[in-house]
Amino acid sequence: MKRLSEFSKLSPDVFNACINFDKKTLSAGKLSAKLKELIAIAVAHTTGCPYCIDIHTKGAKKAKATKEAIMVATALKVGSALAHGAHGVNALIAFDESN
Repeated sequence: MKRLSEFSKLSPDVFNACINFDKKTLSAGKLSAKLKELIAIAVAHTTGCPYCIDIHTKGAKKAKATKEAIMVATALKVGSALAHGAHGVNALIAFDESN
């Protein structure tokens, strides 16, 4: 995270646009800031970004979210792993049948 400031020096306009986009997107609008942070936690778990998980978990906590939200994100990630596992089994079966 400390290296992010390097991007601000390389291309300040683009860097600031990204930061402003992020802030505006996560601020309350038709969806509450809390709900947006919960969505961000789920996406962060999906992408596997430890920095995003940390930042958005803190943002969700600040917005009065509970630990239950983390379990929802975790459950979705587990479900994804199971689904990918099923595709792997299907690939092995198809391989066995073709040989």
